[in-house]
Amino acid sequence: MERIPGAVLGALRERTWTRLIQASFLRGEFVLSSGRKSSHYIDKYRFETRPDLLRDIARLLAQALPPGTTALAGAAVGGVPIATAVALETGLPFVIVRPETKGHGTARTIEGILDRGDRVVVLEDVVTTGAQVVRAARAVASAGAEVLLVLAVVDRNEGGAAGVQAAGYPYEALYNMRDWPVP
Repeated sequence: MERIPGAVLGALRERTWTRLIQASFLRGEFVLSSGRKSSHYIDKYRFETRPDLLRDIARLLAQALPPGTTALAGAAVGGVPIATAVALETGLPFVIVRPETKGHGTARTIEGILDRGDRVVVLEDVVTTGAQVVRAARAVASAGAEVLLVLAVVDRNEGGAAGVQAAGYPYEALYNMRDWPVP
């Protein structure tokens, strides 16, 4: 994977944020997956289903992967298109982490091939409390892989970073609502 020069990377981040917000930021009354109420919502499916926007997000996430990353993990459902796009950008394999073990077929929590000792980045779309992505990271670690980083597209700045870090995982987000205001 080719590194993007700093100035180009900065411009891509700004342009992508503006497009992401235009595509997915909604105002109104919403109940988040955490149960909290919010006056705004980032509809992840509105940016994850646009190939042009998802491609640029994947490029940015690929630049944030730590050296030595051998695999990616996407927390179902929202992290799956993100992991798929980053895998296509980098050539790294990925797994899908279900919120719970399915009761049929292979009865797995992790779908795909994850080897003991893999060095994994767990990808998530939007983080509020971090509870869902922490569950995914724990599943990856329980399978014998090392979680190098939990990497999100957007952090709503509502405790997610602290929640992930309290669980013992390094955490980064491309965009934090505190640092990247809505235009």
